[in-house]
Parts: sequence; structure tokens; C-alpha cells
Amino acid sequence: MTEVLQAAVGKYRWRIVALLFFATTINYIDRNVLSFVSIDGNFRCDMLGLPHGSVLSLDDEKLFKELYGKVDAGFKLAYGLGFIFMGWFIDRVGVRLGYTVSIAIWGVSALAHAFIGSISGLRLVRFTLGIGEAGNFPSAIKTVSEWFPVKERSKAVGIFNAGANIGIIATAVAVPFLLANFGWNKVFLFTSVFAFILLVMWQIVYRKPADAKGLDAAELDYINSDKEVVDTRKVSWAALLPYRQTWAFALGKFLTDMIWWFYIGWLPIFFAESNKFDLNLKKIGIPFIVIYLVSDLGSVFFGWLSSKLITNGWNVNRARKTVLLLCALCVVPVFFTAITDSIYVAVGLISLAAAAHQGWSANLFTTVTDMFPRRAVSSVTGIGGMMGALGGFLFSSNAGQMANDYGFISLFLIASSAYLVALAIIQLLVPKLEKAQLQ
Repeated sequence: MTEVLQAAVGKYRWRIVALLFFATTINYIDRNVLSFVSIDGNFRCDMLGLPHGSVLSLDDEKLFKELYGKVDAGFKLAYGLGFIFMGWFIDRVGVRLGYTVSIAIWGVSALAHAFIGSISGLRLVRFTLGIGEAGNFPSAIKTVSEWFPVKERSKAVGIFNAGANIGIIATAVAVPFLLANFGWNKVFLFTSVFAFILLVMWQIVYRKPADAKGLDAAELDYINSDKEVVDTRKVSWAALLPYRQTWAFALGKFLTDMIWWFYIGWLPIFFAESNKFDLNLKKIGIPFIVIYLVSDLGSVFFGWLSSKLITNGWNVNRARKTVLLLCALCVVPVFFTAITDSIYVAVGLISLAAAAHQGWSANLFTTVTDMFPRRAVSSVTGIGGMMGALGGFLFSSNAGQMANDYGFISLFLIASSAYLVALAIIQLLVPKLEKAQLQ
């Protein structure tokens, strides 16, 4: 009966997912450009206050790596603070206006990268970029909760979440070419344009389901088929802190988001500095294309799998946690990356781990809509995002020093175990994934 109903209704809601996919793609392009620009010699010279063309000594390289780690940590700190503010703001003013403000802040900040000339300037523009970009996921998750019934939400999240990987792939393909032909300033100038295109598209396209002119009555009924009583009363993020459900999501984000941040911020440096791997493959960006293409598939597949299990009669708790466990197990072998001599093995292991992370992320985000009413979704997503960014901040603050002192194996070992620990905590806090009864 469910499949017949799905086939009978329109597909307008998937246009909204396509818009969220595009938004997430642009979000990740703007945040990820720096990790590829950071290996450019002229950029490093500018950040260290040296003339272009200077040959960097080993001490210069180590200093840059440590400074880069601090800048990256500052971005994550701002991202965490932005999550708290943006989640609260979006729940109060609505996703259309809230996301507009978010995109505008990150677009201006992304553009400002083209005009900085020192490490202090870089710190400033990365901090403001973090504030703006933090609105992406609270907006997107709240949008999914408004536009999709429970059984389709993890699939929808998996699809738009795949935009993150497309953004990174686009960056890996385009940035080396742009760097070689135009210089690092022009790279930021070019990539920032897309945020302003997104801003216009969001204003033109997005409306709530009840206000969307192209949505027919049958599809609107299907979207509202869970018969959730819509409570419009506002809830503060502070009022959500006593709930176990909040901390299950937040601690899951804290322990695993830092691993994704590690992949985004440090993989270009890991491959560039490794003498074991084929140089030609590294230069043309094939490792990044493969890694993030595979992780795209993981986001969509694991999001689909959770929805499919629910459609087949599994309860929400069993379906979500089974998929989370599969994802956690797929990450375990990634620590071999740091000790293998084969770039093919390294790329394969990171690809599997990245795909599993994106599947994990799609399902973890969806648990917010399972455990909370719509009026609290953005706020809870903001709290979890803040905790995830805090984990990334702590990890990045020490990553450069750890890589210098112990090598990248220390970082990959943390990555391999984080998801199983997170799942154990989630199971302890919400053994049945029960709905929070907000006061």
C-alpha cells in the first residue's frame, strides 16, 4: 500500500532535495578550497611573509603546518558557535529567511579570501566563513523534516548530503588547474561566485509545502502522512540540554565529525608529503576524485538502506542503528592507510571510510527528526553541529603537532575507532531511539 501511495503522488519534494544538494555542494567547495590552496608555494610564502618563489626550509614547512592547523581549528570553532546561533535563528525566523542570512554571510566571507595577504587575515576570513556556513545543515535538516514523511527522510538526507562530496571532487579537479593558471587569489574569487548564485536560487525556489504553487494536493497529503501534530511554540536550545536524545546526537557528532574534518583539511597534505605514492597520480588529483566519488555513493546507499529497512517493516530504532553499525565497521581498517606503500590500497581504505562516514552522517542527522518535533529540529541540529565542530577544533588544534611528532598513523588510529565508540554512547543514551517529550 505504501509503495502504491508513493507512486501515485508527485515528485515536487525531490526538487527541494536537488536544491539542498546544490547548496551543500557550494558549501563544501567554499570551505574546502583552502585545503588545496594550502599546498601552493606562493600561498605559503604569502602566509609566512616571504617573497614569492622563496625556497621554504624544513622549519618553514613545519611552521606553516602548525599555523595551518591553528587556522583550521579557528574555522571549526567559529563553525561550532555558528551552529548554535544559526540553529536557534532558523527555528525562530523560518528556514527561508534563516538560510538566506547564512548563505549571504558565507558568500561574502568566501569572496574576502581573495584579498587577504597574511596569516592573520586568513584567520579572520576563515572565522567569518565558519559562522555563515554553519547554517547549511540546520536549514537542510529542517527542510527535510518539513517536506518528507519519516520513512523517506534518511534517503532525502543521504542525497543532499552527497553534495558535500561533489563539492570536494569539484574542488580537487578545478583548483589545481586554477592555481596553475591564475594564482591562488583568483581561485577564491572564482569559487565564491557560486554562493551568490545559490542565494538567488534559494529566494526564487524555496517555500513551505503549504505555500508551494507547484505542489499538488496528493503530494501534500503524502508529505503530511505521519500525522505529526505541528506545534509552533518556540523552544530555546538551552531547554533542550537536559534531554538524553540531545546528547546522543551531540556526542555522536563530537566523536565523528572531527574525522571528516581531518579528511577534508589534511588529506591533500598527507598525499603531497608522502614519498611512497606515485607522484603523477597525486598531481592530477585522482585520489580525491575517487575518494569523494565513492563517499557520495556511500551517502546515498546507506541513506537509502535505512529507509528501505523501515519500508520493509523494521522499526526506526533497529533500522537506523543497524546501518550506523555497518558504517562504523567499515571505518575500522582505515588506520592501515598510514603504513601501506600502495597508493591504491590507501585510496581504497580512505574511500571506504569516507563512504561509511557519509552514510553514518546521513543516518545520524535523520535521528534528530526521529527524536524531536519539527519545532526543535534546527536547534538540536545546531547543538550537535556545535559539538561536532568542537571535536574538529580540538582535533585540528593538535593535528599538526601530532603529524610532526608521531606521523599520520596517530591520526588514522583515532579515525578507525571513533565511530564504534560513538555508537556505543548513542545506544547507552537512547536504547530505543524514543521521541523526546518536550515540556
